[in-house]
This record gives sequence, C-alpha cells and structure tokens, in this order.
Amino acid sequence: MDAYDVVFIGSGPGGYVGAIRCAQLGLRTAIVEKQWLGGVCLNVGCIPTKSLLKNADLAYTLRERATEFGIKFEKLELDYSAAYKRSRQVAERLSKGVGFLMKKNAIDVLNGTARIISRNQVSVQNKDGITTELTTKNIVLATGSYAGTIPGVKIDGEKVITYLEAILQSTTPKSVVIIGAGALGVEFATLWNSYGSKVTLVEMLPRVLPLEDEEVSNELKKAFSKRGIDILTQAKVLSVSTANTGCTVKVSVDGAEKEIEAQQTLIATGFKPNTSNLGLEEMGVELTERKFIQVNEQMSTNVPGIWAIGDVTGKLLLAHVASAQGIVCAESIAGVETRSLDYLMMPRATYSQPQVASFGYTETQAKEKGFEIKIGKFNFQANGKALGLGDYSGFAKIIADASTGELLGAHLIGPEVSELLPELTLAKNSELTVEEIAANIHAHPTLSEVLMEASLAVDGKAIQA
Repeated sequence: MDAYDVVFIGSGPGGYVGAIRCAQLGLRTAIVEKQWLGGVCLNVGCIPTKSLLKNADLAYTLRERATEFGIKFEKLELDYSAAYKRSRQVAERLSKGVGFLMKKNAIDVLNGTARIISRNQVSVQNKDGITTELTTKNIVLATGSYAGTIPGVKIDGEKVITYLEAILQSTTPKSVVIIGAGALGVEFATLWNSYGSKVTLVEMLPRVLPLEDEEVSNELKKAFSKRGIDILTQAKVLSVSTANTGCTVKVSVDGAEKEIEAQQTLIATGFKPNTSNLGLEEMGVELTERKFIQVNEQMSTNVPGIWAIGDVTGKLLLAHVASAQGIVCAESIAGVETRSLDYLMMPRATYSQPQVASFGYTETQAKEKGFEIKIGKFNFQANGKALGLGDYSGFAKIIADASTGELLGAHLIGPEVSELLPELTLAKNSELTVEEIAANIHAHPTLSEVLMEASLAVDGKAIQA
C-alpha cells in the first residue's frame, strides 16, 4: 500500500494540471487514468478538433475561394484521411507530453479504473483485473464527462454518433444532421461543410449558440447560411431512425413535422458527469439533481479530504476552467494562498468559422441585472488586417458600466477572436476601464485594433468607424 498526500482520479486538463501544481507544492502525488493521459480534451476533444478545423479551413479556401487568391488547378483532391491522420499525430504528441510532465514532476501514474473505498483509500483495477490499493490524505475527482443523448435515440456508432465517433472516423459523411447547435455542433458543422458535406443543424432553442449574445448568434447564422448550412431552430426532435442507406430525423418546427434524410446523425446535445461507480454514494458525497459533484470555492466536497474539479462539478464544462480549478484545488490542499473563480467572467471560445469568443454578461443579461450600460461595437470589415486576410465578417462588441467604464462583458465573432479575448479578460481581472483599453496603443495592422476601436466606440469616439 503506497501512501500519498494526494491522489487524482482522472488525468484530463483538470487532473494533470492539478497534479503538477501539487507536486510543485511538495506534495507526494499520484494520478489514476483508465484510458488516455490528457483525458478527452487532448486525445479526442478540443485538440484533435482544432487540427481538423485547420485542414477544413484550407479545404474551404481551395474549394470556394481559390480564384479570389489567384490559385488555379485542374482538379482539386481533398484527402480527409490525411487530415484525420494529422489530428491523431497531434493528439498523440500532446498525450506523450503529459507523460513526460508526470515523470518530470515525480508524479506516479497508475493505469486502471479507480474507486474510492474510504476517505483515505483508493483501489485501482488494471486491465488484467489486478487491484492496487493506494492510501492518501486527499482524493481529487477529475473524472470529466461523457456525451449525453436524447431519450429514445440509440447511438450505434456508425449512423447515429457522438463527438467520439465523429473525431475518430477517417471519412466525412456525404450528408449529416447535427442535433444541437452549441459549440460542439457548430464546430462539426464548420468542419464537414468545409469538405463539401450537406449539413443540417437542428437546435431546440431559438438560435444557434443559444448561450452567446444574441447579435453574435445572428451573425453566425448569417455566415453559416452563406456557406450553405441549413439551420432549423426551435425544432424539437421527434425521432431518429436508421436504415441501410443512412438515417431519418423527424423534427417538429412551428407545429409542422419534417423529415430529414442523411448519411449520419451527430448527437451534440451536451454532456453528463462521470460520477457512476466511483463509490461516491457510499462515501456520502453530495451530488446535484443532474449528478454533478457539489463543491465549494476551494473545490472541496462535503466530505473532508475529498475534492472535485473539472466537468464533473458542472460549473463550466471547459478545459481551461478545469485547469484553473485544478490549481485552486492543489493550493487549497497545500494550505497556500489561492483565489476564487468567477465562472461568469471566464473566457469562452467556439472554433467555428467565423470564430466566437466571449466572457461576462451578454447585453440582455446586463440589462436584466439592472446595470446601466454602454455598448461599443466595431466591425472587422473596417479592419485592415482582416481585409488583407480576406476574412472580415463579424465584429467586436464590448459592454461597459455606463457610470464607471468597467467591463461587464465582451462578445466577439470573426477571425481568430479566440486569440483576441485574453486582452479583455486580463483588463477585467486588472480592473481596467474601457478608456484604458482604448488608450493602449495597438500595433497596426493587427486584428487586435478592433478591441481598441470597440473600446473607443463605447463613448462614441471610434476613429475608423
């Protein structure tokens, strides 16, 4: 029986980052992983999808815009299997990198399925059925989440799939229905549409990316429609049936039923926590109605010595949020100074084309909270760098407190906006005002100038508008 200060169950962006921080703080640490070092994100999630989306961007440019860029060819051949192979190489490289970091920080890695058997004991069963027991002062649950589905819809892994099968297939569907127009749904819509697939997006709520600012959702819908992606909103899925040739999705829109035929259907309706068969009920760990683990600001559960981070807490199911929680948890365990996380002000990014990035209140939310607000907006169409790139749809929208100039939120849609957002979240965390952002000299020509102009626009002082 090995004794540890901390045992992490799960090695995703929360688990491995938290484990490294524990090791830095002098805690003897182990991590248990039943499948992939790096978890879903590095192996079959955010990292390989970004690799695929890079290929997709090139494919779309060559298919639809080659003449605009002075590129000519007799016959374009797009090999998606090569894009798939590259995505696997990227994922494997990063996963191996996590393994290196574990060795570098003297963190023990155990491959197997973990279960809590007491407040100080974790059993780990490997693939051969051999069980190892670990003793530890602290247990951190970083077990992540899995793809949810629709009641009555069977996932067969071929015609009806989740993100997992979608990422691991080496071909694109000729036609596909994507159920759910959140980040996952719109990213796969971008990917497959770029390779020429016929894509239909079905969303139960009134708009695509329903958690984003309404203007952003409308702009993305406009861009998707221009690309030939069909969008059905306020659409209820009645059934999904399969046959030899593909599948049929029956939906109800405005009281009228409609059937959509496609080769595949992707279920992209959200995620559920991996909280089963961990021994949580026996330990008395409190769960929410949706089976997420309840934690306080320090990431502690109601049971002393048992902690939880990442998707399994249900706070905000994003990799960087899990990493931030892992650091807070490690510092709380070590008893050193840490911070509280403001989930509303966390950055959010969607890697569709165009990209979407945001933080804080939407315009509607700010008004509902009773804030008196001012809004600054600047279009990429007036940005020299965006025009030079030939990628100039979208805008930057900044929401500020009318009396203080304090940032309340920002909503961006356009080229590489995920890379622009950190300037604004840093400004928020540093309590800078929109006037101070506007006063910062931005290099020209850069995409970041839209942030300066949007900040100036809050007070009606935009120069280029």
